Amino acid sequence: MPTKKKTLMFLSSFFTSFGSFIVICAILGTQEWVSSKISIHDLSSSGSIVITYGLFRGQSTQELAQGLAEPDKYFEVLGKLDGSSRKTLHWVAVLALSLSLCASLLSSAFTFYNSVSNPYQTFLGPVGVYTWSGLGAGLALLTMALFVGNVQANRLSEDLARALYPLYPSAADTGTTHTYGYSFWLLLLVILLNTVTVVIIVFYQKARHQQRQEQKKPMEYAPRDGILF
Repeated sequence: MPTKKKTLMFLSSFFTSFGSFIVICAILGTQEWVSSKISIHDLSSSGSIVITYGLFRGQSTQELAQGLAEPDKYFEVLGKLDGSSRKTLHWVAVLALSLSLCASLLSSAFTFYNSVSNPYQTFLGPVGVYTWSGLGAGLALLTMALFVGNVQANRLSEDLARALYPLYPSAADTGTTHTYGYSFWLLLLVILLNTVTVVIIVFYQKARHQQRQEQKKPMEYAPRDGILF
């Protein structure tokens, strides 16, 4: 059976890794990743199109100072993208975050198992926790980079606007501003929680190693009365 200290430390890391799993579930279920305001101006209308979306779903609204605005539109992101590099990169971002979800779940399973057992000599021990927590954090960071790159460099929002409003030519687009929402920034929390999980186990490992070193002190450091005895 593990010591009380080991149980408390690994249970603490279990809560942080499982918290990462819960946060990713919330991120996948929300669409507040980015809100893009696309300014438009042509002969019949002027104003802007505001598109707010996440990995799966989105909403589009027209804010026109001149012309007749269409009703708000709700759409599936992947369904509106054609077979281009934008869709491929978006799929990769979805896959990366899904793998991060699985890694966080495995990390929480490993930490809980270590709180009730002592599998130090196998991958089920701290090495497994380091591996899955590191992968969870790395894949979350990769998701952020892929999403930003797709929005900024590949002009993902503009492509969605053209698919939603085919009557507006590309020449009507006079500029786009992007604001990243709370769902996107929650990925930083996922990275932080996975990092904290690793840090807790590292501190425990160091304390355990120090305790073992103290138990193996050479005889010359032992008390004289103890040596005589």
